[in-house]
Amino acid sequence: MCTTCGCGSDHVVFDGTAPDHGHHVHDHHHGDHHHRGHGHDHDDHDHRHDATRTIRLERDILAENARHAARNRQRLAGAGTLALNLVSSPGSGKTTLLVRTIEALNGAVDVAVIEGDQQTSADADRIRATGTPALQINTGKGCHLDAHMVGHALDRLPPPRGGVLFIENVGNLVCPAEFDLGEAARVAIVSITEGEDKPLKYPDIFAAARLVLVNKIDLAPHLDADVPLLIANARRVSPRAEILTVSARTGEGFPAWLDWLEARRLRAL
Repeated sequence: MCTTCGCGSDHVVFDGTAPDHGHHVHDHHHGDHHHRGHGHDHDDHDHRHDATRTIRLERDILAENARHAARNRQRLAGAGTLALNLVSSPGSGKTTLLVRTIEALNGAVDVAVIEGDQQTSADADRIRATGTPALQINTGKGCHLDAHMVGHALDRLPPPRGGVLFIENVGNLVCPAEFDLGEAARVAIVSITEGEDKPLKYPDIFAAARLVLVNKIDLAPHLDADVPLLIANARRVSPRAEILTVSARTGEGFPAWLDWLEARRLRAL
């Protein structure tokens, strides 16, 4: 369960099969009815107790995730695989970017893709249409991938030796920020259609990124979009990240993106 937003990320199905939502975990507070109407002191105590319990649960979840992430990282390093965690809001163009990247690589580098979505296998189908192996993870009510899910995916989709594993996370600018998947780097994608203030509104997702791709740059002449301000805001929250402008539709900016990708891949060998 994701305690950040309360989603039920325990519902996970691979390759597009509809999740079974019939099993939910309930936290039963037996005897609560005995304490109703006994004043605010007890209510305040319950609220403090619940808050403490929530914080402890969050720490336990993140600690467990970190253990799985460390195992994934070790496994990927052993294969010399560069793993990238692609994060963004829905509609930023992640899948289109991936398809064009795979086409631009033209078989020169082995690639595999793990796709994360709440439902459907549409994105994995688009990747497979390029001839690239892809595994779809449907999270059901879950709003992000976690390291345990990725570990199971790697059992079914072995990391390409000396190649690149792209992990396309669920479209969400909040929950994925907290979960290390065992990747070598996080790549944050933001389109110019989303507004210049996105990095300021959702700083955590950008702060941990090693690369920020500003996508849909081809639309700049047709929009009232301040691309330099968007870039400045991204630098403000993530001073260490490299920032590149690209168009997944036209291929503008792709040489710099592919150079970054190749440099990171060689470092992973």
